[in-house]
Amino acid sequence: MFNLSTKPSIANRYIAEIRDVNIQQDSMRFRRNLERLGEVLAYELSKSLNYEPQSVETPLGEATVELPQQPIVLATILRAGLPMHQGLLNVFDRAENAFVSAYRKHHKDGSFDVHVEYISCPDLEGKVLIICDPMMATGASMSLAVESLLEYGKPSEIHVVTGIAATAGVEHIDRVMPEATLWVGAVDDELTAKSYIVPGLGDAGDLSYGAKVQE
Repeated sequence: MFNLSTKPSIANRYIAEIRDVNIQQDSMRFRRNLERLGEVLAYELSKSLNYEPQSVETPLGEATVELPQQPIVLATILRAGLPMHQGLLNVFDRAENAFVSAYRKHHKDGSFDVHVEYISCPDLEGKVLIICDPMMATGASMSLAVESLLEYGKPSEIHVVTGIAATAGVEHIDRVMPEATLWVGAVDDELTAKSYIVPGLGDAGDLSYGAKVQE
């Protein structure tokens, strides 16, 4: 696992602002900070990919540059993942894209099940799958999303990108998807009885796009 917050960087500013209850009132800034955090994590992730030398013609000659050669598919969990997905896409601008609709169905006893309703995905066979979600609490939504995507082919690598993860979520992904590499902005230890991350940041989807009607 790569944890961005273990070393001081400008990304700390983005993480601080998405957590800040006052700055959160500006939904455009909240989305932009998630996008910028996605860009930073994408840059760090890019260092782990395979590169090959390629000749590039300039107006005055030729230059040799190490360029990534692996086809990439960027996936996200709707709707909260869209701003971070855009940050990844800003960096991996030639990537294909996949989208998964996964949500929690809550029960009266406080428990919940995770349901997947919609998937749009290209062929994943032999490609690098990078899936993002700004929050990863229990890890159940993430693991179910990846499991659903694997019906579209076996990727050569799986990378999970998240802004803030709970320790329980990290442990879940390590247990059920040991082949996946985790890239996180920060890790929080506590989950509430309803599986919300503490201190976390709240509901990333609502903060990005407005409150939804609770069913």
